[in-house]
Amino acid sequence: MEFWKKNLWILWVTQVISLMSFGFGLPFMPLYIQELEELTPEMVKLMSTILAATPAITMGIMAPIWGNLADRYGRKLMIVRAMACAVFIIGAMGFVTSVNQLIVLRLLQGLLTGTVTASAAFIGSNTPKKHLTEALGIISSSTFIGYAFGPMIGGVFAKFFGYRVSFILGGIIMAIGVMLVVVLIKEDKSTLKDKHAPRVKMMKNYKKVLMPMIINALTMLFILRISRTIFSPYLALFVETRVAPESVSLITGLLTGLVGISTAAASMNIGKLTNRFNKFTMLRILIVLGIVSMTALTQYKTISLALGFNELLVFSIIYMLFFFVVGGIEPIISSTAAMAVEPSDRGALFGLQGMVGSMAWAVAPMIAGPIVYFQPVEKVLYVVPVVLLISFVVAGIFIKNQEHDIEETYETS
Repeated sequence: MEFWKKNLWILWVTQVISLMSFGFGLPFMPLYIQELEELTPEMVKLMSTILAATPAITMGIMAPIWGNLADRYGRKLMIVRAMACAVFIIGAMGFVTSVNQLIVLRLLQGLLTGTVTASAAFIGSNTPKKHLTEALGIISSSTFIGYAFGPMIGGVFAKFFGYRVSFILGGIIMAIGVMLVVVLIKEDKSTLKDKHAPRVKMMKNYKKVLMPMIINALTMLFILRISRTIFSPYLALFVETRVAPESVSLITGLLTGLVGISTAAASMNIGKLTNRFNKFTMLRILIVLGIVSMTALTQYKTISLALGFNELLVFSIIYMLFFFVVGGIEPIISSTAAMAVEPSDRGALFGLQGMVGSMAWAVAPMIAGPIVYFQPVEKVLYVVPVVLLISFVVAGIFIKNQEHDIEETYETS
């Protein structure tokens, strides 16, 4: 097996483990805080919003710094750093006694972890250009598969043993992933910056990377990440209003898991299709399908009434369909951006992507928070088609300006 492909699949396994460990407890945060303290329903929504936004803010600050360090000292080192810190932070969440302690740990999570960005930077710098879209699709799928099985298993443990056990088990599973990365992953050192070369200030380095095309790609990623994450923190609260209390964690975990599998399937297969079809055409089609599916989701009650099916079942099917559609968009944008920069600068590029993704992760609950505070949580869904419509306009600009140059670069690589 080729060097890059061996690394890809080993890292895929370790990232499934990594995201699985995060998924053991984090989707149940709104339910966990109700065990820690007696809170009104309004305060539960507010605390859920804060807990969703805090790691995103700190991760957005640190992602460019870690990305810059990755280009100089190694992307493997950044993966080990992110996962090792996650071992202690996730495990500690199982021992907190107040919501404030949980907020502090979520802040530290943003500062010190970031396994997804670190892994994408490694693959983006150690994969041949012609395989980049496919490879980033595969590594992206590991995020969703891990986040699929984590809540499924974590939901079962939470039901029978409590949420604390789910967090502690997540920390233990993460430790296994750290060991696999240390022992099995091999990095191509030639893609790193020359340590003996004069140091370039971080801002100057990022100024070189931030060409117009990259800014356009980052804008699209920001908008798309909002559409993907805006409802997720409130999924457990949505399910809580529709099933018996003892089944909330189990159903939430199952639904989160199925959504993750759906998104992973799209990431893996749509990435492969870009080798056969025009990826920019696919980008347009996927965004339009995302708008259609999310618009249908806002009308899940009407659809369930017309079909005579259970509301939660109809919601779940359309919700999964939406994530399948949007799951293939990000690898197309990320790979196109990566092809435009030198391998030695791709850690910086993915650091910027991590920062933008974290900003979207932080902005999403800020948009959703005021809505869920005064309205039923499903009203947040109405924001998504509007956000995707904006992304379609940005995609048009992105394609018009870059299609010719990027396809030419791709063919000559």
